[in-house]
Amino acid sequence: MSIIHRTTLKPTKLELLADWLPKQPWYRGSGTPELIKAGGFRLDDPAGEVGIEFMAATDTSGPEPVTYHVPMAYRGVPLEDAAGDALIGTVEHGVLGRRWVYDGAKDPLVVRELTALLKGEAPAHAQSIDGALDPTVHARVTAGDVRPEIVRVLEAGSKAPDGAVGEVSAEWRAEDERRVRGVFVVVRGG
Repeated sequence: MSIIHRTTLKPTKLELLADWLPKQPWYRGSGTPELIKAGGFRLDDPAGEVGIEFMAATDTSGPEPVTYHVPMAYRGVPLEDAAGDALIGTVEHGVLGRRWVYDGAKDPLVVRELTALLKGEAPAHAQSIDGALDPTVHARVTAGDVRPEIVRVLEAGSKAPDGAVGEVSAEWRAEDERRVRGVFVVVRGG
């Protein structure tokens, strides 16, 4: 089980994402996002080396709030053979030192553990509580190869599209503080 350290990050996760998000093709804003953490969950690295987080962050800078889903891998060393756009940035962790933060959709460990979650072989953990599972995360797959696709823009009440053979859904906090649920990951039929 991974350990959640109560310490500082420089820059913070939200500061790091505020710089990275506008460079993504799925970003819906037109300037620098104003982000608030809305929720998410964690998965454990069986080796205990890499932090894995699925963060929901809401951008309040535009006329309508938009909630983005960014899976992240926190590594103590650079990821070998990573795609050029896989690195979100680096942070200085108050306990662990420099951490390389990768887009989890492009990190093979994150994809492997997400696949394990879908197959019922790994549990989802609470984002901020050591050792606690997150019962709001629901994962299912009904058939075929498990090739998860990350949903980047979260929609309250969303369902997996037609033809999907699985999904991961979870809750996050809406801008009015309500708890809402939607699809974070889709598995399409092959």
